[in-house]
Amino acid sequence: MSPTRMASEHKWIYIGSIVVLVAMMIIGLFTYKQQRATNQAHEKANQLNDALVAQGFRPRNAGNIANVLGTDGGAVCADPNSALKRGLWLIQMANGATGPGMRPVIADGRVLQAGAEVIKVYCPEKLDAYREKIADLKTSDTVND
Repeated sequence: MSPTRMASEHKWIYIGSIVVLVAMMIIGLFTYKQQRATNQAHEKANQLNDALVAQGFRPRNAGNIANVLGTDGGAVCADPNSALKRGLWLIQMANGATGPGMRPVIADGRVLQAGAEVIKVYCPEKLDAYREKIADLKTSDTVND
């Protein structure tokens, strides 16, 4: 058997090996980026959890926080000071009834402070605007520990 014929027979093995190697490198790169994002999400979730505990809240599952807020705060940081979000806050701070029985209530200020902690960790550039929006809301110490 001649050396050129032997090299041409093994050419497909070399090409196949290169394709498999390149595919493994691409998969490794995507896996690394995903793991890095997951680690960042857990770091921020732990930071938020520590801040909430320092404010007097019970500790939460950092994995759940990371899943909901990710690395960028998710829906919380997507324009937290818009009129729509403010309207939703006000609706959620009601007595729970529907229709004509629905009435606003005096919410606990700690709830709004928890929202500020989330914004402080995930999108600190929006914190001042958030505090301005909630400054005129009437709050009190309404939740018993």
